[in-house]
Order: sequence, then structure tokens, then C-alpha cells
Amino acid sequence: MSQPPSPGPPDPDRPASPWEQPAAGPEPPSSRGYDPQQPPGQGPPQDQPQWGQQPQGDQPQWGQQQPYHMYGPPRRPATNVLAVLSLVFAFVFAPAGIVLGHLAQRQLRTSGEAGGQLATWGLILSYIFTALGLLACCGWVALVAIGGNDGGTY
Repeated sequence: MSQPPSPGPPDPDRPASPWEQPAAGPEPPSSRGYDPQQPPGQGPPQDQPQWGQQPQGDQPQWGQQQPYHMYGPPRRPATNVLAVLSLVFAFVFAPAGIVLGHLAQRQLRTSGEAGGQLATWGLILSYIFTALGLLACCGWVALVAIGGNDGGTY
């Protein structure tokens, strides 16, 4: 039915039989860290963990797996749409860019989305362009007021 284990050395090309006794491997060091080949007064190296201790560092222990991402590296969070619109409306219609920028920053505080810098730059540019637009309107009104006051004669 089955063959008895061969008394000679194991053949590396033949798979191990479940009925064979496992080969004797190295014995673990004792809990005191005694090594008969090591001179007295010297313990195990300090950078390697002793038998039964947890290894230090980022390497996983035997039997533990690294975190695995099935489809590649983890994705970055999505960019907030209001932050993008704030930056766009800073050039199109600046007061709307101000409103959208503040709404985007409120949403970014609660959600995990990206786009904080877009919202900030949208706000900065919207305020600058709104201020320049107001200065241009005030200057135009002042020019009309000054130029239109010619004494009323034609």
C-alpha cells in the first residue's frame, strides 16, 4: 500500500512523505540566551531579537502579511468640485468665486476630499478681482461725475 521510509539521506527531488519523521533541525536557544560556542560574558547580539521576543521595526513576523492592495497603490481622495469652481469663477465672475470658495472650505473641513489649496487660491483671486472691479466701477463713476459737470451749457 505505501512504501516504508528509506534509511538513507532524503532525495531533494522527491517530495516528503506524510509518514516520514521530520528531519531534526536546529534547536532554539534557551531562554537565558546561552550558547556553548560563545565565550562567557557575551550575550546575544543586541540588534537581533532573542528567541520568543517580538522583532522590532517594520518587518512583519512569520505568518503575517504585508497590507496588499489588489489594484495597485491606494487612490488619492477626490477633489472637491466647489473648490475647482471657485478657482474658475475667480476669472469669470469673482463674487461667485468668493461664495463658492467659502462653501468649498466648509465642505473640506467635514469631508476627506482634496482641494484645499484650490479653494484657497480661488478665494484669494476672487477677492483681488472683486476689489479691482469695485475700484474700476468707482473710478468710472468718479470720471462720469467729474466729466458730466460742465456747467450745463452746450
